[in-house]
Amino acid sequence: MDLELTGRTALITGADSGIGLATARQLIAEGVRVAITDQDPERLGAAAAELGDVVAVAADLTVAAEVAHLHSQVTADLGSPDILVHAAGITGAQGLFHEIDEDGWQKTFDTDFFSAVRVVRAFVGPMRERGWGRIVLLASEDAVQPYVEELPYCAAKAAVVTLAKGLSKTYGPDGVLVNTVSPAFIATPMTDAMMKQRAQENGTSFDEAVSSFLDEERPGMALKRRGEAGEVASVITFLCSERASFVNGSNYRVDSGSVLTV
Repeated sequence: MDLELTGRTALITGADSGIGLATARQLIAEGVRVAITDQDPERLGAAAAELGDVVAVAADLTVAAEVAHLHSQVTADLGSPDILVHAAGITGAQGLFHEIDEDGWQKTFDTDFFSAVRVVRAFVGPMRERGWGRIVLLASEDAVQPYVEELPYCAAKAAVVTLAKGLSKTYGPDGVLVNTVSPAFIATPMTDAMMKQRAQENGTSFDEAVSSFLDEERPGMALKRRGEAGEVASVITFLCSERASFVNGSNYRVDSGSVLTV
Protein backbone atom coordinates (compact mmCIF):
# COMPACT_ATOMS: atom_id res chain seq x y z
CA MET A 1 0.00 0.00 0.00
CA ASP A 2 1.38 3.37 -1.02
CA LEU A 3 0.99 5.72 1.93
CA GLU A 4 1.77 8.73 -0.30
CA LEU A 5 4.32 10.12 2.11
CA THR A 6 7.32 10.52 -0.21
CA GLY A 7 8.75 14.01 0.08
CA ARG A 8 7.01 14.88 3.33
CA THR A 9 8.97 16.05 6.35
CA ALA A 10 8.54 14.98 9.97
CA LEU A 11 9.74 15.79 13.46
CA ILE A 12 9.70 12.97 16.00
CA THR A 13 10.27 13.64 19.68
CA GLY A 14 11.48 11.00 22.12
CA ALA A 15 13.23 9.41 19.17
CA ASP A 16 16.50 8.08 20.55
CA SER A 17 14.86 4.72 21.35
CA GLY A 18 11.61 2.81 21.60
CA ILE A 19 8.49 3.90 19.76
CA GLY A 20 9.96 7.19 18.56
CA LEU A 21 12.98 5.50 16.98
CA ALA A 22 10.82 2.79 15.40
CA THR A 23 8.54 5.47 13.95
CA ALA A 24 11.52 7.29 12.47
CA ARG A 25 12.63 4.07 10.76
CA GLN A 26 9.22 3.49 9.23
CA LEU A 27 8.70 7.06 8.05
CA ILE A 28 12.15 7.10 6.45
CA ALA A 29 11.27 3.85 4.65
CA GLU A 30 8.20 5.66 3.28
CA GLY A 31 10.33 8.44 1.81
CA VAL A 32 9.89 11.00 4.58
CA ARG A 33 12.71 13.37 5.50
CA VAL A 34 13.01 13.14 9.28
CA ALA A 35 14.24 15.22 12.20
CA ILE A 36 14.60 13.56 15.59
CA THR A 37 14.97 14.97 19.07
CA ASP A 38 15.56 13.71 22.59
CA GLN A 39 17.37 14.92 25.70
CA ASP A 40 20.62 12.92 25.73
CA PRO A 41 23.00 14.05 22.94
CA GLU A 42 25.01 10.82 23.02
CA ARG A 43 22.02 8.49 22.66
CA LEU A 44 20.46 10.80 20.09
CA GLY A 45 23.69 10.73 18.09
CA ALA A 46 23.71 6.94 18.16
CA ALA A 47 20.10 6.87 16.91
CA ALA A 48 20.95 9.35 14.14
CA ALA A 49 23.94 7.24 13.08
CA GLU A 50 21.68 4.19 12.85
CA LEU A 51 18.99 6.00 10.86
CA GLY A 52 21.31 7.70 8.40
CA ASP A 53 20.36 10.96 6.74
CA VAL A 54 18.36 12.68 9.50
CA VAL A 55 18.45 15.96 11.37
CA ALA A 56 19.16 15.40 15.08
CA VAL A 57 18.70 18.15 17.66
CA ALA A 58 19.04 17.48 21.38
CA ALA A 59 16.43 19.32 23.45
CA ASP A 60 14.73 19.19 26.83
CA LEU A 61 11.07 19.76 26.00
CA THR A 62 10.30 20.91 29.54
CA VAL A 63 12.34 24.06 28.84
CA ALA A 64 10.69 26.64 26.60
CA ALA A 65 14.01 28.06 25.38
CA GLU A 66 15.14 24.62 24.23
CA VAL A 67 11.88 24.07 22.35
CA ALA A 68 12.48 27.42 20.63
CA HIS A 69 16.00 26.29 19.71
CA LEU A 70 14.62 22.99 18.42
CA HIS A 71 12.16 24.88 16.24
CA SER A 72 14.79 27.18 14.76
CA GLN A 73 17.28 24.38 14.12
CA VAL A 74 14.80 21.96 12.56
CA THR A 75 13.29 24.68 10.41
CA ALA A 76 16.71 25.79 9.21
CA ASP A 77 17.90 22.27 8.38
CA LEU A 78 14.69 20.60 7.19
CA GLY A 79 12.07 23.24 6.65
CA SER A 80 8.90 23.37 8.70
CA PRO A 81 7.68 19.78 9.24
CA ASP A 82 4.48 18.49 7.70
CA ILE A 83 4.25 15.83 10.40
CA LEU A 84 4.76 15.98 14.17
CA VAL A 85 4.96 12.79 16.19
CA HIS A 86 5.30 13.47 19.90
CA ALA A 87 6.58 10.32 21.60
CA ALA A 88 8.63 11.86 24.41
CA GLY A 89 7.54 10.88 27.90
CA ILE A 90 8.45 9.37 31.24
CA THR A 91 6.84 7.03 33.75
CA GLY A 92 6.96 9.84 36.28
CA ALA A 93 6.21 9.79 39.98
CA GLN A 94 4.94 6.45 41.25
CA GLY A 95 3.23 5.35 44.43
CA LEU A 96 -0.20 5.70 45.97
CA PHE A 97 -1.81 9.12 45.82
CA HIS A 98 -0.94 10.04 49.42
CA GLU A 99 2.70 9.05 48.82
CA ILE A 100 3.35 11.40 45.89
CA ASP A 101 4.23 15.03 46.60
CA GLU A 102 3.35 18.04 44.50
CA ASP A 103 6.78 18.14 42.91
CA GLY A 104 6.27 14.60 41.61
CA TRP A 105 2.97 15.60 40.04
CA GLN A 106 4.43 18.73 38.48
CA LYS A 107 7.47 16.99 36.99
CA THR A 108 5.32 14.25 35.48
CA PHE A 109 2.86 16.70 33.95
CA ASP A 110 5.63 18.96 32.69
CA THR A 111 7.14 16.11 30.69
CA ASP A 112 4.10 14.06 29.75
CA PHE A 113 1.59 16.82 29.06
CA PHE A 114 3.08 20.29 28.80
CA SER A 115 5.86 19.14 26.46
CA ALA A 116 3.10 18.21 24.00
CA VAL A 117 1.59 21.68 24.39
CA ARG A 118 4.97 23.29 23.74
CA VAL A 119 5.91 21.36 20.62
CA VAL A 120 2.47 21.66 19.03
CA ARG A 121 2.46 25.41 19.63
CA ALA A 122 5.91 25.66 18.08
CA PHE A 123 5.19 23.70 14.89
CA VAL A 124 1.47 23.85 14.05
CA GLY A 125 1.45 27.30 12.43
CA PRO A 126 3.01 26.45 9.04
CA MET A 127 0.90 23.28 8.79
CA ARG A 128 -2.20 25.46 9.00
CA GLU A 129 -0.82 27.87 6.42
CA ARG A 130 -0.08 25.03 3.96
CA GLY A 131 -3.44 23.39 4.58
CA TRP A 132 -1.90 19.99 5.33
CA GLY A 133 -0.50 18.48 8.49
CA ARG A 134 -0.48 15.41 10.68
CA ILE A 135 0.01 15.48 14.45
CA VAL A 136 0.17 12.24 16.43
CA LEU A 137 0.53 12.46 20.21
CA LEU A 138 1.50 9.35 22.17
CA ALA A 139 -0.93 8.70 25.00
CA SER A 140 -1.40 5.38 26.83
CA GLU A 141 -3.96 2.81 27.88
CA ASP A 142 -3.56 4.52 31.28
CA ALA A 143 -5.46 7.52 29.92
CA VAL A 144 -8.74 5.60 30.09
CA GLN A 145 -7.81 2.80 32.49
CA PRO A 146 -5.93 4.39 35.41
CA TYR A 147 -3.69 2.40 37.73
CA VAL A 148 -3.52 3.45 41.37
CA GLU A 149 0.27 3.45 41.67
CA GLU A 150 0.91 5.73 38.68
CA LEU A 151 -1.86 8.31 38.82
CA PRO A 152 0.28 11.28 37.70
CA TYR A 153 1.16 9.44 34.48
CA CYS A 154 -2.45 8.33 33.99
CA ALA A 155 -3.81 11.84 34.50
CA ALA A 156 -1.19 13.39 32.21
CA LYS A 157 -1.98 10.92 29.42
CA ALA A 158 -5.71 11.53 29.85
CA ALA A 159 -4.93 15.21 29.40
CA VAL A 160 -3.02 14.40 26.20
CA VAL A 161 -6.05 12.58 24.77
CA THR A 162 -8.30 15.53 25.62
CA LEU A 163 -5.78 17.99 24.19
CA ALA A 164 -5.62 16.08 20.91
CA LYS A 165 -9.40 15.93 20.64
CA GLY A 166 -9.61 19.68 21.13
CA LEU A 167 -6.81 20.32 18.65
CA SER A 168 -8.54 18.11 16.09
CA LYS A 169 -11.63 20.32 16.28
CA THR A 170 -9.56 23.50 16.17
CA TYR A 171 -7.27 22.65 13.26
CA GLY A 172 -9.12 19.96 11.31
CA PRO A 173 -10.81 22.67 9.22
CA ASP A 174 -7.31 23.87 8.28
CA GLY A 175 -6.31 20.43 6.99
CA VAL A 176 -4.28 19.52 10.09
CA LEU A 177 -5.40 16.14 11.44
CA VAL A 178 -4.66 15.36 15.08
CA ASN A 179 -4.89 11.92 16.69
CA THR A 180 -3.51 9.94 19.59
CA VAL A 181 -2.07 6.45 19.85
CA SER A 182 -2.38 4.61 23.16
CA PRO A 183 0.01 1.69 23.61
CA ALA A 184 0.12 -0.76 26.49
CA PHE A 185 3.24 -2.46 27.84
CA ILE A 186 5.52 -2.11 24.83
CA ALA A 187 9.10 -3.40 24.88
CA THR A 188 10.93 -0.09 25.34
CA PRO A 189 13.70 1.15 27.65
CA MET A 190 10.97 2.57 29.94
CA THR A 191 9.24 -0.77 30.47
CA ASP A 192 12.61 -2.54 30.57
CA ALA A 193 13.48 -0.42 33.60
CA MET A 194 10.12 -1.22 35.20
CA MET A 195 10.63 -4.96 34.73
CA LYS A 196 14.23 -4.89 35.97
CA GLN A 197 13.01 -3.20 39.15
CA ARG A 198 10.17 -5.71 39.49
CA ALA A 199 12.57 -8.62 39.02
CA GLN A 200 14.89 -7.23 41.67
CA GLU A 201 12.08 -6.62 44.15
CA ASN A 202 10.59 -10.09 43.62
CA GLY A 203 13.87 -11.96 43.35
CA THR A 204 12.99 -13.34 39.90
CA SER A 205 14.38 -13.25 36.39
CA PHE A 206 13.47 -10.50 33.94
CA ASP A 207 11.26 -12.86 31.92
CA GLU A 208 9.49 -14.03 35.07
CA ALA A 209 8.87 -10.41 36.02
CA VAL A 210 7.27 -9.78 32.61
CA SER A 211 5.12 -12.90 32.91
CA SER A 212 3.90 -12.10 36.40
CA PHE A 213 3.22 -8.48 35.46
CA LEU A 214 1.02 -9.63 32.58
CA ASP A 215 -0.88 -12.04 34.79
CA GLU A 216 -1.30 -9.76 37.79
CA GLU A 217 -1.37 -6.22 36.38
CA ARG A 218 -2.50 -6.52 32.72
CA PRO A 219 -4.94 -9.44 32.56
CA GLY A 220 -6.75 -7.94 29.58
CA MET A 221 -3.74 -8.29 27.28
CA ALA A 222 -5.00 -11.32 25.39
CA LEU A 223 -1.76 -11.95 23.47
CA LYS A 224 0.15 -12.43 26.76
CA ARG A 225 3.30 -10.64 25.67
CA ARG A 226 4.82 -7.19 25.51
CA GLY A 227 4.18 -5.33 22.30
CA GLU A 228 6.96 -4.36 19.93
CA ALA A 229 7.80 -0.72 19.23
CA GLY A 230 7.41 -1.37 15.51
CA GLU A 231 3.83 -2.53 16.04
CA VAL A 232 2.96 0.87 17.49
CA ALA A 233 5.02 2.69 14.86
CA SER A 234 2.99 1.05 12.09
CA VAL A 235 -0.21 2.62 13.42
CA ILE A 236 1.49 6.00 13.83
CA THR A 237 2.84 5.84 10.28
CA PHE A 238 -0.62 5.10 8.93
CA LEU A 239 -2.07 8.08 10.81
CA CYS A 240 0.62 10.30 9.27
CA SER A 241 -0.32 9.24 5.75
CA GLU A 242 -2.81 10.17 3.06
CA ARG A 243 -4.53 6.85 3.79
CA ALA A 244 -5.73 8.37 7.07
CA SER A 245 -7.21 11.45 5.40
CA PHE A 246 -10.58 11.02 7.16
CA VAL A 247 -9.20 10.14 10.60
CA ASN A 248 -9.25 13.07 13.01
CA GLY A 249 -9.66 13.29 16.78
CA SER A 250 -9.32 9.53 17.25
CA ASN A 251 -7.49 7.56 19.91
CA TYR A 252 -6.02 4.34 18.51
CA ARG A 253 -5.35 1.69 21.14
CA VAL A 254 -2.40 -0.61 20.44
CA ASP A 255 -2.77 -2.62 23.62
CA SER A 256 -3.47 -6.34 22.97
CA GLY A 257 -6.92 -5.77 24.48
CA SER A 258 -5.61 -4.38 27.77
CA VAL A 259 -8.38 -1.78 28.12
CA LEU A 260 -11.32 -3.80 29.40
CA THR A 261 -14.14 -1.51 28.27
CA VAL A 262 -15.45 -0.55 24.85
